[in-house]
Amino acid sequence: MERSRLETAAAPGRPRSPEAHEAILRAAIEVIRDVGYDAAAMDGIAARAGVGKATVYRRWSSKEALVADAIERIMVSRVVPDTGTTRGDLRAVMRDTMRMYHDPQTTALLSGLVAAMARSEQIADAVRSGFVAARRETTRQVIERGIERGDLRANTDIQLALDLLSGPLLLRALITGAPIDERLVRGVADAVLAAFAP
Repeated sequence: MERSRLETAAAPGRPRSPEAHEAILRAAIEVIRDVGYDAAAMDGIAARAGVGKATVYRRWSSKEALVADAIERIMVSRVVPDTGTTRGDLRAVMRDTMRMYHDPQTTALLSGLVAAMARSEQIADAVRSGFVAARRETTRQVIERGIERGDLRANTDIQLALDLLSGPLLLRALITGAPIDERLVRGVADAVLAAFAP
C-alpha cells in the first residue's frame, strides 16, 4: 500500500504513520502477553494501540500476519560475550537467557506463541527466524570460538549443543515450573562442556 494512503489513514488525535504502525506492533505483543494468542483480537490490539480497527486492517489482513510482523520487532541482536574462557562465555549466555525467563511476561508470551506455532506455519516461521534465531546465533558463535580454542572437540555437533543449552530452561519455563537459577545455568553449561570435550 502506498505511503500516502497510510499517512492519511489515522483519524485526528490518533497516532499517524509510521508511529501508528509501531504502536500496533507493540500492542500486538502486549495483548498476547496479557491474554494469549488465541484470545488476542484485532479489536483489542487496535484499542491498545490507540488506532481504529480499519487502520490495523489496512496494514494486515489477519491477526496471523500482524503477529508474524510483531515477532520481528522483538528480535534483538545480542552481544557475544567474551570472558576469556568457553565456560565463562557459555555461562554468560545462559545467564542472559535466565534473566529473560525471570521476566513474568516472557512465559506468557512464549506459551501463547508456542501454541500458535502448532497451528500456523507463518507464526512458526516468524518465531524460528526471529528472536529464536538471534539468540541461537549468539550461542553458536560462542561454541564455534570454543572449538577454535580447543575447549570443544572439532566435530562438535553444534545443533545438538545449541539444543542442550536452551532446552532445559524452556522446559522449566513452560512445563515443569522448576527454578531457572544459577545452579541450572552452571549445570547445563558444564554438562555441555563435558559432553563435547576434546
